[in-house]
Amino acid sequence: MKDDVHRICRNREAVIKGTALFLVDGTLIICCMAGALWVRYDFSFAQIDPIFWKSISRYMWINVLCTLFINLVCRLYTSLWRFAGLEELKNALVAIVFSSVVQNLGLKLMNCPVPRSYIIIYAMLLTICIIGPRFSYRFLRIAYRNHEVLWRTEPVVTMVIGAGAAGYMLVREMKNSKHLNRKVPCIIDDDPGKIGTYLQGIPIVGNRDKIPDMAKKYNVEEIIIAIPTLKDNREKELLEICQKTSCKIKMLPGIYQMVNQEIDLSMLRDVRIEDLLGREPVDLRMDEIASYIGDKVILVTGGGGSIGSEICRQVALHAPRQLIIVDIYENNAYNIQLELKKKYPKLNLVTLIASVRDKKRVEDIFETYHPDIVYHAAAHKHVPLMEDSPDEAVKNNVLGTYNVASAVNKFRAKKMVFISTDKAVRPTNVMGASKRICELIIQMFSQISPTEYAAVRFGNVLGSNGSVIPLFRKQIQEGGPVTVTHPDIIRYFMTIPEAVNLVLQCGVYAKGGEIFILDMGEPVKILDVAKKMIRLSGHVPGKDIKIEFTGLRPGEKLYEELLIDEKNLVQTENERIFVAQMGEINTTEVCKKLRVLIEHAYEEGKGIREDIKEIVPEYIPKS
Repeated sequence: MKDDVHRICRNREAVIKGTALFLVDGTLIICCMAGALWVRYDFSFAQIDPIFWKSISRYMWINVLCTLFINLVCRLYTSLWRFAGLEELKNALVAIVFSSVVQNLGLKLMNCPVPRSYIIIYAMLLTICIIGPRFSYRFLRIAYRNHEVLWRTEPVVTMVIGAGAAGYMLVREMKNSKHLNRKVPCIIDDDPGKIGTYLQGIPIVGNRDKIPDMAKKYNVEEIIIAIPTLKDNREKELLEICQKTSCKIKMLPGIYQMVNQEIDLSMLRDVRIEDLLGREPVDLRMDEIASYIGDKVILVTGGGGSIGSEICRQVALHAPRQLIIVDIYENNAYNIQLELKKKYPKLNLVTLIASVRDKKRVEDIFETYHPDIVYHAAAHKHVPLMEDSPDEAVKNNVLGTYNVASAVNKFRAKKMVFISTDKAVRPTNVMGASKRICELIIQMFSQISPTEYAAVRFGNVLGSNGSVIPLFRKQIQEGGPVTVTHPDIIRYFMTIPEAVNLVLQCGVYAKGGEIFILDMGEPVKILDVAKKMIRLSGHVPGKDIKIEFTGLRPGEKLYEELLIDEKNLVQTENERIFVAQMGEINTTEVCKKLRVLIEHAYEEGKGIREDIKEIVPEYIPKS
């Protein structure tokens, strides 16, 4: 009932506005007819020939009706003039030209003589009278709104980079939207032909080299990069220049946003740290992965974690027969379940709460669902926490991997891919050493089972749970300080989606017993990452946000190694994936040592590190 009342009120308001416009336009049309004669005779009514007065008097009401009808057909009474733009201007001009032509023909057909210049003057006056009030309404609204916004708060001084179509539309919205409070004093563009010109009345002051100077000159607070076609390497160069300022930086995500010219500020996103890596994108061999995963039963342990959940997303993309998510943490499992059900309603999805430590539960799952391919991502991975609780690292990582690998063998799954880490190379911490033992378990089962077992080793992934990026972001939001363990510490970085894509490709290449190593690109200094993130937030490192060095934590290295022995590396079809050819292992001996290690872990004894070293001689604990 309430909605009906509102609808009736809105309809009544629209009718009143339309009727008012009709009456106003009718009056203005009559004034334009008389005004055309008045202008023609030097602004003197006394000099107008009476025959011309008689002519327009005879045709006046016909002209009014015809013009109003043409205006109606051209949607001059149904447009929202507070949002008037080029389309409304075009419709108004078409209506004016057409109505003037009709009037000229009508006057001749009715033998109503008028001066030859009459129709031209009439058209000019009608243009002023029809377009003027309508666009004046919009301009007055904009001026009032801008005055109101400026009165309420100080505007954010914003520099736009890019004077193309995207830049034009963003600037237009910033100037016209009542929800925005931005002032754009200048625009940057690398095209020499645009420098010195104006876009929407805003000067294009120079190319990218001028960004620091112009930001200082105009006291810019925010920079918006409106170049959706920017290549990765050029994007990195531009972002490096922008970071020389203390401005907050935002950008358009990509060229796909240009479809249908639908660019607005809601599409802007903050610059992410991965934008500054400037690396070539991963070769996404989607056909290979699709044929390998399609119509298979896929099981992902740790499927709610940062890596496991992304594996689930990419697997779901390739239409598996069934996807089984196994995780001990119900909140994570529930979140990825909801996401996949919404995005892939036809996906045959099973979500199970289970611990990989529980051998009986793991075997029940395998017996029920008989997975073809298993991705084992369940693990404890936090280095300092595992140093304090080494027995838990053994129980979850080592025993969990053994249970899964054993079930894979028992129920004859076709393939198992284990997610390892660069910290497994010459480990100095319990977490890394436990992952190295897991690699040995994978090798051991590959020697005794027809199933194809493989491990994939890679470094840090940007934004994963517990990684340094979310920590820095939280510390910056809280005003600092940002904590870095050591000024010289370096790490390899890769985005979660590209790391997982390479993991899936490794599954395609796996034949049994391989340790795949992902090319992580160039290592990055963590201190540089911290500084860049502070600048991206619009702050100055060391001034607005302090950086504190806390010292290396137990088991932490200054740098991580991805390779055991470069001589044993073999490149695959994908230049970003290598295989480390490992020698045979004594399965009997490894089994014996594993049994002792797991028994001691459950006894919570003090010598667990010595047991680990028995299996991984290269493990060197650091205090």
